[in-house]
Amino acid sequence: MISKNYTPKRTVCKVTFSLPEEWANEKVAIAGDFNDWDTSADELEKKDGSWETTLRLKPENTYRFKYFVDGERWENDDDADEYEANEFGTEDSVLVIGE
Repeated sequence: MISKNYTPKRTVCKVTFSLPEEWANEKVAIAGDFNDWDTSADELEKKDGSWETTLRLKPENTYRFKYFVDGERWENDDDADEYEANEFGTEDSVLVIGE
């Protein structure tokens, strides 16, 4: 699940990414345009039966991303706004943040 919440002045969008606990055994990281695809920059925390993290992103942008699960496989988000082909012959999840 992806939820978007804007700050009062709409200068930041707090995006919460949440995945079911069974998605991973050990860890889940989110990598994308917002962190230069760094698989160690933004890890999801395991809590209350799910994996979750909240990122602060700039509005009026589109971000490509994927989850890196258990240090061995890439997964898309079923709740992404869109999907776009990448140079590896697969697709990336796309997050669209309006104004």
